[in-house]
Amino acid sequence: MATAGFTISYLGTGSGGSTLRDHTAMVLECPQGERILLDAASGNTVLRHGEQLGISPTEFDHCLLSHSHPDHCEGLPHIEMQRSRRNPAEAPMQVYGSERATSDIATLLAYPQRGLTVDADGVRRRDGRLVFTLQPTEPGEWVQLSPNVRARCAPVDHIGGAMAWRVESGERSVVFSGDTRWCPSLAELAEGATLLIHEALCVEAERHRAEETAHSTAAEAARIAQLAGVQALTLTHIDNAYHLDTEPLVAEARSVYDGPVSVAFDCWQQSV
Repeated sequence: MATAGFTISYLGTGSGGSTLRDHTAMVLECPQGERILLDAASGNTVLRHGEQLGISPTEFDHCLLSHSHPDHCEGLPHIEMQRSRRNPAEAPMQVYGSERATSDIATLLAYPQRGLTVDADGVRRRDGRLVFTLQPTEPGEWVQLSPNVRARCAPVDHIGGAMAWRVESGERSVVFSGDTRWCPSLAELAEGATLLIHEALCVEAERHRAEETAHSTAAEAARIAQLAGVQALTLTHIDNAYHLDTEPLVAEARSVYDGPVSVAFDCWQQSV
């Protein structure tokens, strides 16, 4: 009998400049049912698309952040507001990221107009209730998210403090690149993973766009997948130019990587 796997709900799959897709966020449902948020998009993406897929913000207590660019994290205040409204006694969400990312998030969440303040323990509402704990995480450090699920990160080449994440449960693992240029440390993190979710801003013919903005081409994502020996590759962080026709990204990735290649889209659910 096959063992249960992961289900990834892609709430936002667009690049930072995308106006046709929402910004990056996904919910990872683990084999034993635990749900983990990977990045938080901007605005109310996590709430709006989560509702469409039957996922409440009260159903995940852990967020793994790749980095602190607004399109990956500015949804957090909206998530906190809905969690507090739906269950005032909700346990605080634990937010993991690099020291720089968690510091930037503390600045984002110090929101006096809404009664949020930051102290050594995390982020509090006006009544003193803790709503976020901020967990700076060192590269290579395993974080135990539940008895069955653990995660670790590795630095990637985007902005200071940018990280990729690997989540493991039993024999299954999912790796998320976050935003990055070609980065050998990502191949090490992804070695043997069940699924690699990797950004792909453009194809090699437009390499200058990726280089100028510290992103990857589809071929570079596929090279990481091939080097790491992952079982499957999903491309995300899709720019407007490829929104309606993702085939150039897929074709380029398949020319490099021997395994199955998919392109994520908003509100798609993938089981691996």
